[in-house]
Amino acid sequence: MFMAENHAQFIIEVALIIHVGVMFFFNILPLPLSMVLFLGLVLTVILALLFGLDASFLFLPYVSHYEFTHPYGSIALFSWMTIIASANLLSEMGIRSTSIKALAVILFIVMAISGGLMHRSFLILWFIGLVFGMLLMSKSFKRSSRLTPKSIITLIVAGVAGFGLLELLSKIFNAPVLSPLMRVSRIEQFALPSLKMVIKNVVLWGHIQGSCFWASECLGGSCGYISLPMNLIHFFSLPYPLFYGVLVIKKDYIDYMLPGIFGYAFDFGYAGLFFILSWSVIVICAGFVVLRKYRSKRKNGSRMYLGREALLIGALSAFAAQTIVGLFIFNRSINGSALLAYIVLSALVMAHVVTLKRRI
Repeated sequence: MFMAENHAQFIIEVALIIHVGVMFFFNILPLPLSMVLFLGLVLTVILALLFGLDASFLFLPYVSHYEFTHPYGSIALFSWMTIIASANLLSEMGIRSTSIKALAVILFIVMAISGGLMHRSFLILWFIGLVFGMLLMSKSFKRSSRLTPKSIITLIVAGVAGFGLLELLSKIFNAPVLSPLMRVSRIEQFALPSLKMVIKNVVLWGHIQGSCFWASECLGGSCGYISLPMNLIHFFSLPYPLFYGVLVIKKDYIDYMLPGIFGYAFDFGYAGLFFILSWSVIVICAGFVVLRKYRSKRKNGSRMYLGREALLIGALSAFAAQTIVGLFIFNRSINGSALLAYIVLSALVMAHVVTLKRRI
C-alpha cells in the first residue's frame, strides 16, 4: 500500500478514496426524490441545531464554542439547497410543497443568523450559495423565482444589514469577536506582510526551503499550511508537521489572512495552485453538463433522475460557493476540516458523471 509521505500526497489519497467510494454508492443505491428530501431535511435540521447551540455559547459564561461553521458550513448549504431543489421538483410534478418551503425558510434564517454570528465568512458563503442556487433553479424549474435586479439588491441590502447587526451586537455585548470591523483591521495589519512572504517565496512545487515557520526544518512544500483535519492525521499516526497551540498564529498569517490561492500556492507551489483551480473548473463544468441532461430527461417525461437532480443542484451550489469563498476570499474556508467537506462535495458532483454514463 502506498503510504503518503507529506500533506499533499495524503490529501490526494483521501480525495481519491472519497471519490471512488461516493461513485460506488451512487451506482448501487436508489435515490428517489422522497429519500433525498427526507435525508436533506434531517441533515439540515441537525446542522441548524448544531449551529444555533454553538452561537448561543458565545453569550454564555464558562462555556466554549466549537466553530462548527468552518467544517460544516458548505455541507449545511448543500443540504439546504437540496431541500429547495426537491421542493421545486415536487411543484413541477404538481405536488404542493408549501410546508416544505416554509420550513426551509425557517432553517435558512436560523443558520444564516447563527452561522453569521460565528463567522462572517459563513455569511458570505451562505449568500453566494443562495445566488448560485437561484441561478441554477431559474434555468431548471418553471415555478422557481428568477434572479432579478430587485432580488439581487435585496440580497445585498440583507448582507449589509447582517454585517451592521453583527457590529452593533459586538458593541452591545462588548464582544469584539462578533465585529466585522475587527476582522477588517486584522486583515489590514497582517495581510500585506503575509502576501509579501508568499509572493517572494513561491516556486513551482512549493516554497523556498527555509521560508516557512519551521525555518531550517522547512520542507520546501507541504509544510502543513494546507492540510486535512488534524484528528485524521493523528488517527493514522502520520508524522507530518502540524501547527499546535500558539503556533496556530503562525499558520493564521496565511490560513486566516489571505485567500486560498495564496495558501495553496505557498504550500504546494504554482503547480498545486494550477491543479486546484483546474479541478474546480472541471467539477463545475461537469456539474452543469449533467444537470442539463437531467433537465432534458425530466422534460421528456422521465422521473428516474429527480432525486439525483436535486442532489446535484445542492452539491454544485455548495461546491461553487465554497470555491469562490475559499480560493478568493478566506483560505480557512477551504482548509482543514473545510477541505475535507470540499472533497466530499466534489465527489457528490462528479459521481453523477459516472452514474449517468452507466444508465444511458
